[in-house]
Amino acid sequence: MSDPLAQVIELLQPRTVFSKGIRGAGRWGVRYSEFGQPGFCAVIEGSCRLAVDGEVPVTLEQGDFVLLPATPAFTMSGFEPVTPRHIDPKTTPVPTEEVRHGRQDGPADVRLLGGYFVFGSPDAALLVSLLPAMVHVRGVERLSTLVRLVGEEASQHNAGRDLVLGRLVEILLIEALRASRAKGSPPGFLRGLADARVSGAIRQMHSDPQRPWTVVELAGVAGLSRSAFFDRFTRTVGLRPMEYLLAWRMALAKNLLGTKEIALDEVARRVGYGSASTFSTAFSRHVGQSPGRYARSDRA
Repeated sequence: MSDPLAQVIELLQPRTVFSKGIRGAGRWGVRYSEFGQPGFCAVIEGSCRLAVDGEVPVTLEQGDFVLLPATPAFTMSGFEPVTPRHIDPKTTPVPTEEVRHGRQDGPADVRLLGGYFVFGSPDAALLVSLLPAMVHVRGVERLSTLVRLVGEEASQHNAGRDLVLGRLVEILLIEALRASRAKGSPPGFLRGLADARVSGAIRQMHSDPQRPWTVVELAGVAGLSRSAFFDRFTRTVGLRPMEYLLAWRMALAKNLLGTKEIALDEVARRVGYGSASTFSTAFSRHVGQSPGRYARSDRA
């Protein structure tokens, strides 16, 4: 049986770009504009306040980890009233040393490791839409260890650095999303995996995408009637079953089309289409361009 969570992370192709130490002391606050790239933050010691647009503000404490798969605007601050300093991450030069906010001398009230990375997948927007807007995990020592390893590796230039960072970030994402799923999540991919009935259907779709699945067959996998399964899947995942299956097939197809060695009819077969022509029609309708044109642009 396939592991849908690992498959999604693998298709996203995360690559670490940057990480930095952050300290805050006294009266301080920063307001970051929307960035769009995935960002993360781990609290090494102390505490602070985080207010992400569209989410309930939270207090971050030592050992906490936050993942923003498509970082929206947010404010991070101490606990005293302050007018936050505005920062646009798209135009502000990337700092080369640890950043300190607020009082510049004396002990810090909070010490963080923050960073961001990019997803190499051409279908990142679709896959990210299946994830929660904000993942906040507390008290998972494995995450703290992984973040420390990412920070250490990013600060050095050893042989194989990029490969190691890529693998570390993949594991970091899986651990964060796994922990989030265990604690409950909003409608989406993770909530579907946490549902004993729905998860069986998702695993089957991921395990055998070339099979001509029907809602009735997937309902049988879930042990529910057709109508009960359709309603439960849609409510839990936020997509109808066949919409999810199509999205997954197209994500796989995009990945396969980037491989020169695979012919179009083989791509079609692997994602559940009986011929290259029917696949091309479905792909063009979903993506907005033909498979051939997409493959050429992706390779370029």
